[in-house]
Amino acid sequence: MSSPSKRREMDLMKLMMTDYKVETINDGMQEFYVEFHGPKESPYQGGVWRIRVELPDAYPYKSPSIGFVNKIYHPNVDEMSGSVCLDVINQTWSPMFDLVNVFEVFLPQLLLYPNPSDPLNGEAAALMMRDRSGYEQRVKGSIRYFSDHFILEICSRFEWHKLYGKAWLNFNLASFDLQNLEWKMPCDTAIPHEYCEKYAKPEDVGVAGEEKSSDEELTEDEYASSDDEVAGKVDP
Repeated sequence: MSSPSKRREMDLMKLMMTDYKVETINDGMQEFYVEFHGPKESPYQGGVWRIRVELPDAYPYKSPSIGFVNKIYHPNVDEMSGSVCLDVINQTWSPMFDLVNVFEVFLPQLLLYPNPSDPLNGEAAALMMRDRSGYEQRVKGSIRYFSDHFILEICSRFEWHKLYGKAWLNFNLASFDLQNLEWKMPCDTAIPHEYCEKYAKPEDVGVAGEEKSSDEELTEDEYASSDDEVAGKVDP
C-alpha cells in the first residue's frame, strides 16, 4: 500500500497527463488549480472555470476539497464561496477514486444533473424546479456575465482597461496567472496592445475606461436576454 504522499503525487501526475490544464500553487502537490470546461449538451457548455483543489494530508482516505474560483450559477454550488455540494466528494468518497474521476466524472455529472432538493444556491434551485427553461437561460447568461466581469476586475488592477476599454472583455483568462497576478508568458507592454489588435472588435479599441460601457451596465438576466435576441435574428 502506497503512502498518502506518494498517492497524492501519483494522482496529480496522472491528472497532468490528461488534457486538463493544471497549475500548482507554490510548486506544491497539495494545492493547485485545474481548468474545467462545462460539459457538452448542457447549459454549461462553453463555460470555463478555474477549480481550486486542496488535497488533505490523509488523501486518498479523505476526500479533496473542491471549489469554483470564478462564479457559477448552479443549485449545488455556493455562489459566493464556490464550495460544492456533491455527495461523492462530501460523504461517499472512497480511496478507489482519484483526481481524474473528479474532473472526468463527478464534476461533469454535477453540471449535467443538478440536484435542486439539496441546494447551496436556493435561488437557482427554486428557479430550476419552477421554470427549467428559464433556469437554463439564466445559466447561459451567467456564464458570459461572470466571466466578463471577472476579467474586467483583473484588468482594472493594472488599469489596462483605461487604455483598451471593452477590448479586454475578450481577454483569454487562461493566459493570466490568478495566483500571482501576472502573465504566464514572458511579455512586455506591447503584448496587451497586440492582443487587443488581434481579438478586439474594432468599435471597442480605444474606448476609455472612464466611459461606462453598455456591457458593464448589463445584469446577468440582461446578458441572457441579449444573447437570445442575437440568436433569434435571421439573416436576410
